[in-house]
Amino acid sequence: EAEAEAEEKAYCDEQMTKTEAKKSELEDDVAKMTAKIDQSASKSAQLKEEVKVLQEELAALTKEQAEMDKIRQETHADYVVAKKDLELGLSGVRKALTVLRDYYGGDSEEAEASMLQQPAPPVKHSKATGAGTGII
Repeated sequence: EAEAEAEEKAYCDEQMTKTEAKKSELEDDVAKMTAKIDQSASKSAQLKEEVKVLQEELAALTKEQAEMDKIRQETHADYVVAKKDLELGLSGVRKALTVLRDYYGGDSEEAEASMLQQPAPPVKHSKATGAGTGII
């Protein structure tokens, strides 16, 4: 009977050793997993903060883009009005040139030259002579 008890005790001690080793191993795994969870939670919080900042920047960019689009539309509307006025003025000038060419003799170069006459060039200044020449 003592031998059976010793065998049972040895078996129990062996099983306890294996159980303690397995328990220690599993506790290490739990610690590693807990550390990983903490790191992931920290990373998640950091990424959420970055997302928040990026969303704010995106909202600011969207607002600026809307303002720029509005300014562009206003500028384009002003351009369309100005272009229409300038084209009307240009057609008026073309008609006036046609009338003037017809009136002053057609399409000859001489007629065009007479319409584009320039005033005579100014008389150039000449060197003065007189009382000041004998002083030096």
